[in-house]
Amino acid sequence: MSTITAPRLPSGFNEYLPAEQIEFNRLLAIIRTTYEHYGFTPLDTPNVELSEVLLAKGGGETEKQIYRFERGKNDLSLRFDLTVPLARYVAQHQGELAFPFRRYQIGKVYRAERAQAGRFREFYQCDIDMIGSDSSIADAEFPAIINEIFEQFDFGEFTIRINNRKVLNGFFDELGLGAAATDVLRIIDKIEKISRGDLMAELHNAGCSDEQVARLLEFITIQGENDEILRKLETIDINNEQFQTGARELHDVLTALRAMHVPERRVKLDLTITRGLDYYTGTVYETNLNDHPEVGSVCSGGRYDNLTANYSKRSLPGVGISIGLSRLFYKLREAGIVKTAQQTLARVMVAPLSPVQLTRALDVAHELRTVCPVTTYVDDVTAGKKLKYADKLGVRYAVLIGEDEAAAGDVTLKDMQTGENRRMSVRNVCDLLQA
Repeated sequence: MSTITAPRLPSGFNEYLPAEQIEFNRLLAIIRTTYEHYGFTPLDTPNVELSEVLLAKGGGETEKQIYRFERGKNDLSLRFDLTVPLARYVAQHQGELAFPFRRYQIGKVYRAERAQAGRFREFYQCDIDMIGSDSSIADAEFPAIINEIFEQFDFGEFTIRINNRKVLNGFFDELGLGAAATDVLRIIDKIEKISRGDLMAELHNAGCSDEQVARLLEFITIQGENDEILRKLETIDINNEQFQTGARELHDVLTALRAMHVPERRVKLDLTITRGLDYYTGTVYETNLNDHPEVGSVCSGGRYDNLTANYSKRSLPGVGISIGLSRLFYKLREAGIVKTAQQTLARVMVAPLSPVQLTRALDVAHELRTVCPVTTYVDDVTAGKKLKYADKLGVRYAVLIGEDEAAAGDVTLKDMQTGENRRMSVRNVCDLLQA
């Protein structure tokens, strides 16, 4: 007797039922179309990279998280993000690319980390980067793209929070934080996740004095409208070139966003936004859904100085954002924001009522496909079962062809929402579907 293997997925990997996959793909299509609308070029790097290339920056925590294996003489790893492959690609092909190089990539990445709710070992990243431009005006394009994408997602209002690491680093220099600055950045990055008391304790543990902690908290919690915050930054008594450069860049980004017609209500200067990694050097972004703060940041990124430092002597600054769509989709689904109902992309199901009408049904389906996606049900079962199938799929219309319809050269169109039946020509059905 053969043994039946239980069908199951490894921990941290995910797949969707048809209705969920359709909605996921809809979001993917919005992202891809918007990226292309702004002139970004598609890129598709391999899932597998040479381990020495992937880990060129050094192992550390990254090395613990990668899926690594040997094949022949090759030491290989699955990519853990889309940024390192981009750096390798740009360095490898820099003589063939036009800079600024604007690319987008949508693909799966792999991390062998502890699986938990909303955090997977295989997940989709949707990245765009502009490489080779150091203009702060270019930085404004990315919030504009975020705005267009999330408008189309229609998950309610959202806020794109913007800061500049030069402002923070200049202020840290003024405070004399020195080597503690990197730790302070990471602590501030947790400001919404821990209490004020815990925040102060962590800052003290990082080596900050009472005066430094007080001045730091006063600074990062500056409130007001965007222009008001900019004026405070301009008038604050800090004679630090890096700080002043960052403040000017924030001003330039806001000015450009207005010119790009991004609604003022969706853009917020927020001095607590740090993007904790030392990777970022200028403008930084985080995006949140106003009505669902529990979801956390749904899109983030920023400017960095030298993407290809590990692979080339040529200095190439860049700016980019990333949407972790798998995590976002999970969070939105858990919050009841994502609605999934239709289990097919088809708007119409065509079904013969008996095998005699099969040829006619296939011909009708062919004609209807000139205007919309169509599925067929050709099994020899009752009309009731066919309609039940159409209802379960979530199609809007069922087109039924019986003896009378075949003889007259028309069809019966059933509206699955209203239950209404109408006899009409195939041409009229096409006109209705197009309308």
